[in-house]
This record gives sequence, C-alpha cells and structure tokens, in this order.
Amino acid sequence: MGSRYLWPWLLVLLGLAPVGAQQKPVNMLCSPDLAWCEALVPAFKQATGLDLRFVRLSSGEALARLRAEAQRPQFDVWFGGTGDPHMIAFREGLTEFYKPRSWNQLRPELRAAVGETYIPLYMGAIGFVVNHQVLERRGLPEPKRWTDLADDRYRRLLAMPDPNTSGTGYTILATLVQLYGEDRAFQLLSRIHRNVAQYTRSGAAPGQLAGRGDVAIAVQFAHDGVKFALEGYPLKVLFPLEGTGYEIGGLSLVKGAPNREGAIRFIEWALTPEVQALAAKVGSFQIPSHTKTPVPPQAPRPANLIRYDFNTFGTPEVRERLLNRFNKEILPLPR
Repeated sequence: MGSRYLWPWLLVLLGLAPVGAQQKPVNMLCSPDLAWCEALVPAFKQATGLDLRFVRLSSGEALARLRAEAQRPQFDVWFGGTGDPHMIAFREGLTEFYKPRSWNQLRPELRAAVGETYIPLYMGAIGFVVNHQVLERRGLPEPKRWTDLADDRYRRLLAMPDPNTSGTGYTILATLVQLYGEDRAFQLLSRIHRNVAQYTRSGAAPGQLAGRGDVAIAVQFAHDGVKFALEGYPLKVLFPLEGTGYEIGGLSLVKGAPNREGAIRFIEWALTPEVQALAAKVGSFQIPSHTKTPVPPQAPRPANLIRYDFNTFGTPEVRERLLNRFNKEILPLPR
C-alpha cells in the first residue's frame, strides 16, 4: 500500500483525524413553538457546519426529562421555555450557569431578575386570548379581570395549560398567588376551574382551541395569541386590569453535557441579534433579550406587569408545594 493511502489510517489511529470527522451534533432540548425550534436547525448548520438535533417539550416536561437523565445527560443545551423551571434546574444541579460574551448586551432588567442562574432569551406576558365571535354569538362581554374568569356565564368556555406539564400554566398559577396571596388565589382557581373546558399539556394549545371556537377564552402568553390571530383566527389579546405575570424565557447549558463545547458554541450563536430575529420570522413575538435585536412590532407590551418574584417561585420547594396543592384541591373538583 502506497504512503498516500496509508496516512489517513495512521491519522485515525493516532486520534488526528480531520476535525470535521470528529464533530459531534449538538443535542437541544427545545421548549418554544415548534416552528422556532425547526428554524434553528438549518441556520445553525449553515453558520457553524454543526448538526443540531432537538426534542420539543414544554417547560415542565423538559424539567422532568432533565431530572430523569440527571445521572447520564442526553442533552447539551436547553433552549427557551419559562424561566422558573430553568432556575429550578440550576438549583438542582441539572444545568450550570455559563456567562456568554454578550452578557452585558442583554437587557439589564432581565439579567437582574434572574441573576447568574440561566441566560435570559426573551420576555413574554400572560394575557387573555379571546374569540370575539364566540362571545358575540353568546352575548357575553370580554373578561376584564382575573376574577371575571370565575363568572358562571363562561361555563366550559375557558382553556388553560396544566401547570404540571406547562411552564405557562405554572406562570399563571404563580401570578395569581402573587396577586391575591396563596389562599385567596386557590379560592379563585376553584371557581375558575368550573369554567375550564380543558387543561392542555402545552402553553400554546389553549389559543388553538379558542381560535377554532371550541372555547371562547384562552389564558396563555399573549404572544401566542398574536401569532394565532395573524394566522387568521378571530382572536383578540387582552390583559387583566389587576396586573399580569410574565416569563423570562431561558437558555441553559446542561451540566455534564456530552458535547459541552458544541453547546457553548450554540449558546453564543443563539444570542446574536441576527439569530434572535429568527423568532419573529416564524411567528414567535416575544421581546428578545439582546438590546440590539429589533423588538417585533407585533410583540405585546402590557403596561401593568407585576413584580414577578422569580427567586421565590423558581425554587423547587415552592413549585412542588403549589403543584401538589393544585392537584389535590383544584383538579379533583367537578366541572
């Protein structure tokens, strides 16, 4: 065998094979809208030459998956989803904080709210997404306040995400507790429960039900409602007068990631203004975290955000206690 045929085999044996042959794919746990997850794959490949693979799970399901795989992580990075589970994952040692080069270019109010636990990716607020045609046919007014959702006139006309699986659902639960205090919030939830036609696994699904006319009111992140309205559904986005909670969507490096180097490369790339702008192009209208990323004109900007306590509601103990109480006191009630 001539030397020109022998040297590639020698390189492999010595661990000196060409770099491209050794590059591992980046495995991403992805929690935003599926279209956003899908758009990242070819863009990352084009920018870096690396393959990006993903599994799409809601925030609560993603946290459960990371917990189940804690001894042998299968993912390298967790992209998107509500912040409380990201903070819990950090506190449980499932993720590690990585400070990106663009850290100081991210919105300071978002950085201050979460500290050095996870990387802020975007912000979005909870709202009421209403099908005005259904309300008009039934002669019903639009809900103005959280307490309106308990009105008997809306019996089986509401859809909300399940806080056990959905980060959106947990944000709603935590918002009500912060607005009313825990006992009053659960009293209100017990009355709202009678009007809920369906608790969905994902945060965006209630808007689809409202868009089809299966329900009249979806309680979810307002930017999801905007997306469905732009797709042609007869939907309108409202914000409760008492105030509303919000998310700081997260980006986290999985602790013990099989491809830590690739994950860091993805994180640095994902935070650039050019890449953050992909979200709006596929119908995700959150407010991006990078100060140089243009805010989509469609992005809802409520003026009555509460001072959401990420530090408290992003602790495992508080989350588990509230979910246990919801499962024991609310879900078993008749509807």
